[in-house]
Amino acid sequence: MNNVIFLMGPTASGKTDFACQLSEEISVDLISVDSALVYKNMDIGTAKPDKSTLRKYPHKLIDIINPEENYSVASFSNDAKNEIQQSIKNNKTPLLVGGTSFYFKALEEGLSPLPESQPELREKLNQTLNEKGLDYLHKELQKIDPIALEKINKNDTQRILRALEVFYISGKTLTQGQQEPKVNAIKNPIKKIILLPERKILHQRIEQRFLDMVENSFIDEVKKLKENPKLNADLPAIRCVGYRQIWQYLEGKINYDEMIERGIIATRQLCKRQTTWLKKEQNALILKEPDLQKTLDFLSC
Repeated sequence: MNNVIFLMGPTASGKTDFACQLSEEISVDLISVDSALVYKNMDIGTAKPDKSTLRKYPHKLIDIINPEENYSVASFSNDAKNEIQQSIKNNKTPLLVGGTSFYFKALEEGLSPLPESQPELREKLNQTLNEKGLDYLHKELQKIDPIALEKINKNDTQRILRALEVFYISGKTLTQGQQEPKVNAIKNPIKKIILLPERKILHQRIEQRFLDMVENSFIDEVKKLKENPKLNADLPAIRCVGYRQIWQYLEGKINYDEMIERGIIATRQLCKRQTTWLKKEQNALILKEPDLQKTLDFLSC
């Protein structure tokens, strides 16, 4: 059975450049595994590969939805599996590159059989949120599924709405659903490569990259997003690191220096979470820096 390659790493680890380098050596299809790169019109703050790079090294699952649209883990899993199958059909090796842990886990382990989101119900829940506030939804979820509520950040509106939605659709709590056997994992053998530079190096890169993004019109990018009446600060797209902090700055909630500081801190916190996950991965080639020959040797085993 054909192998699937997972190239994983925290933000600012150099995954994209290394994936492009690998594609020069082996016949692969690049498939993005990044919950921020799926959004159109969000290029600077997501460190999306530039247009010339994408022309030379096409990536699947980049720029596939608008920022106001919902894109679930199940949606990603279905899309990624379709791309994997198409790649294998074309006699290529799927190379999945990114740093979104729950996307990779969905492919490797499968997903709990939870119901798909229903737009009409989600609209009603959003209406309740607007009319009665997040505290009211907290209390509702506390009655229905206190175990799930304990695991959800009190300000994570989307996850609270999702937990309520699962119960209203299925009659089962999110906790019950997640305890059921997972389904629809990919069956192909997986070769895992982890790019994990030293923490100090990552922190330096993160700071410099964020400053460069701001210098390179990141604020203007968020201004354009704010002009879209369908977008608000609670949507997953706007909760991406950097976007949330600039959104707050544009609303006058924090000053410029605070925005810079918080943006860098939030990105470093993301990096820490990703690193914690990656260190638990089994049977992977772990590299502190890109090493083409070592990687090719590993893939040929």
